[in-house]
Formats: sequence, C-alpha cells, structure tokens
Amino acid sequence: MTTSTTSEPAAAAPLLDLQALVVAVRRRRRLWCSAALLGLLVGVATAVLLPPPPTAVTKVLVAHQDDQPNDPGTLIRTDAALLRTTRIADKALRSLGSPEKPEDFMEDYGGIGLTNNLLQITATGDSDAEAVARAEALADAFVADHVRRIQEAANAESKALLDQRDRMRGELAQVNKAIGDGSSETGPKASADQESLFARRAELTSRITDFGQRAAEARVGAPRLIAGTQIVDAPRAVRHSLPRAAATNAAIGLVLGLVLGLVVAAVGTVVADRPVLRREIAANLGASVVAELPRRSATPWRRRRIRTARERLTASLARTVRDSAEPVSLLELGCARRASVIALDLARALAAEEPVVVVDGLPGAQLTDRRPKPGDPTVVSGERAAAGAHQEHRIGVGSVAPGTAWTDLRYLGTRTVLVVRAGHGSAAWLHTVARQLAEQRVPVIGVVLIDADPRDRTDGTLWDGPRTALRGLDQRTARQNGTGRHRTERPPIRAARVPDSDQEAR
Repeated sequence: MTTSTTSEPAAAAPLLDLQALVVAVRRRRRLWCSAALLGLLVGVATAVLLPPPPTAVTKVLVAHQDDQPNDPGTLIRTDAALLRTTRIADKALRSLGSPEKPEDFMEDYGGIGLTNNLLQITATGDSDAEAVARAEALADAFVADHVRRIQEAANAESKALLDQRDRMRGELAQVNKAIGDGSSETGPKASADQESLFARRAELTSRITDFGQRAAEARVGAPRLIAGTQIVDAPRAVRHSLPRAAATNAAIGLVLGLVLGLVVAAVGTVVADRPVLRREIAANLGASVVAELPRRSATPWRRRRIRTARERLTASLARTVRDSAEPVSLLELGCARRASVIALDLARALAAEEPVVVVDGLPGAQLTDRRPKPGDPTVVSGERAAAGAHQEHRIGVGSVAPGTAWTDLRYLGTRTVLVVRAGHGSAAWLHTVARQLAEQRVPVIGVVLIDADPRDRTDGTLWDGPRTALRGLDQRTARQNGTGRHRTERPPIRAARVPDSDQEAR
C-alpha cells in the first residue's frame, strides 16, 4: 500500500515585505547617498550662481474704517491685492520717472500682510538704491491711494446724509406752512390736524438734527483714518549673506535629494523584485544557503575577516567534494569573479590529495585567459575537457545568468553549488534557474551567498517539504533503488553558515 504525506499549505506571502524592502533600500545606499550629495551640490550652486536680486523692504500701517478685533485678515489681504494693480504701479512709475510698463513693473514687487493692519512691501531692482527708491515710491503711492479712497468714501457718505437732511428740511417747511395755514381754523377736526402736524414737525426736526450730526461725524472720522495710514518702517535694502544662503539651499537640497533617492530606491526595489534576504533566495532557488561571503572592503580588519570566511568556505566545499561520488560544479549568478576565486581556492585545497583540473565554463573564458600564478591548478576550457579523457578530479565553473546554455551544465558537474550575489537576480529568474537545473537533473547541494546584508537575521535553511531543485536527484535515486516512488519529504540537513566575523557558525 502506497502512502503519501501532504504538507500544510504555506502561509500566504505578504503583499509588501517591509523587512526585505528596508534591506534592499539600505543596500542601494550609494544611490540615495549620491542623490543627497547631488541635491546638496545643486543647492550650493544655486546660491552661488543664482543670487537673489537687490531687494528693499518697507512696512506700512493701514487703518481701516471697518476694523474688527476678530477680523481674519481679509482687509489686509485686500490691501495686498490692491497693491498689485496697474493703478498703483503706474503712480509709482510716474513718481520714479520710469518708462517701464506697469504690467512689467508688477512682477518686481509684492506685498504681504504681517498683521491685520501692517502691510510689508518688497521691491527688487538692479541695485540697492533702485530697490529702495521703488519700495518708497510704492509705499507713497499706496498710502496716497488709500487716503484718496478714504476721503472719497467719507465725502460720499457725508453727501448722502446732507442730501437726506435737505430733503427733510423741505418737508419740514411744508409742515410749518400747513401749521400756519390751519391756525385760523376751529373745531375738533382742525385741532386734531394741528396736533398731527406738530408731531410731524418734531419728528422731522429730530431727524434733521441726527443727519447733520452723522454727516459731521463722517467728516471727522476720515482724518483719523488718514492719519493712521502711514509708513512706519522706512524703506531699506535687504542684506544678502552668501554663506547663509548657501547653507540654507544646501540643507534643502540635501533633504530633497535624500527623499527623492529613497523614493527611487524603494520604487525600484519593489518593481525589480530582486530577493536580498537569505530566506527569499533559498525559497526561490529551492536550496539552502550553506555559506556566505561578505562584501569586499578596503579596511585591514575587514580584509582579515573576509580571508577567514574564504578559508572556512573552502574547507566546507572541500569536504563536500571529497564526500561526493559525482563531479561537483560551481555555478555563479552575478559574481563570476568571486566564483572563479572560490573555484581556484577549492582546487588548491584538493590538489594536495589528487590532481585537480578546473573546467572553465564562464562566459569569455575568464579563468582560461588569466595569467596563472605559481601553484595554481590546471585550468582547461569546456571544449578541451569534453574532448580529452582526463583522469584528474574535475571542478566545473559556469554561469546561470541569462543566456546560459542549460544543456551544457551537466558536463561541468552532475551536482552543483550555486554562488549567488544577493540582490542580483529577480525572483522570476531564480525560479527559472531552479526549474532548469531540475530539468537537467543537476541537484543543488547548496547556495553560497555573496555580499549578503550583515544585518540579515533570516534563516536560509530549508528544513522540510519537497523542493523543485532536488527533483532530478529524487527521481534518479528512486530509479536506482527500483521502487519507482518519489520522496515527498527531505530529511533536515544542517547547513553550515560562514559568517563575516570570528563567531562560530550555527
């Protein structure tokens, strides 16, 4: 009776892995650091090459007839808008004796309300003196226009009140005449009419007096508003500090460049979908990460750590090759140089026991064309290795980059170790590599991760479940055993990890 095991469905992958995104963005720090530096340089260059024109500023206290304590600033914003009109610009240009058009002059000045009654006027010019003269002319023109509008409003209100008073005086004269004509009449009706006329005369007299007082108050209030509208801060040139402007622009450019670089790096990471974490690379390739090599560094202590990591990796791979009855190959993805160095180190370690030949299957024959050093193993090309009958132990070095001849990989080795640079291949291509190797029946012993993120704490070991990359090995083993059954479980294999420090590997 045939039994089969079923594995529980894997948890659904998140739509956006924040940990992978942070690691990928941190790995692209050259991009956003360069963007931040470029923004800083552009800010400094802008301050140096595009200095602001000579500028003058003045402040005007503006009194309004309808001032209210709770005014949200509508009146002062109206004054700022009136400042940028052709009427005031034309008056200022006339006082300056300039033939410039008001429409063009309006582009060189502006106003802003500092408070409900304080207007700041800013003007630019070809020199500080011209800017000061323009600011003064604009302030004078605005004050004169504001005073004129106050006087016109007061005169219009006073005239309307006086006209109403004169109309009522005419009506009062008619009432007085009616009272004089009816004084000779007698009788109850005549008495009632007289009382009504006297009441109307008293009302008209009171309203005439009221309109006269209001007309007088309208004339009296205008001088107070006129006196309250004045220039409180004389026009002066604004001093420009080049170091301060350069520092300000540099800070703004640095922040904008950094933000833009981070955004571009994050978007590029999401769009490219290039795995950088150990667990992602192992899951996409269907093989465990057995070792890793840190990023190359120029510091002496980092070089010692990298050298120690290379020695550990070489010893681990040498044990794997010795225990394997089939030829083993190293297939690189995005790290041909590092893979060739690992192959040479491995060949040197095995050469002490038996002759070793390195078969160069890298694009461009990188190992074959290199100048050999004393003690280096023999390196032959793939054509020579296929033509000759070598009795030596062979170590194949090839590539699984796009454009690889998949059918030639078995001639490099029937078992392989993938040397993958973190963040180089996309998830789709890693799936392609695993599928093609399975179709060629080249099982993957493990993955050597190059330039892994030092802060990555994810586990790159696959412990259970059938793996696509091992399908060829399972099928061949099943045929050799004569059972015709496929294994559905893989016993856990403890993978050795080569850290970039002196700590012991777990």
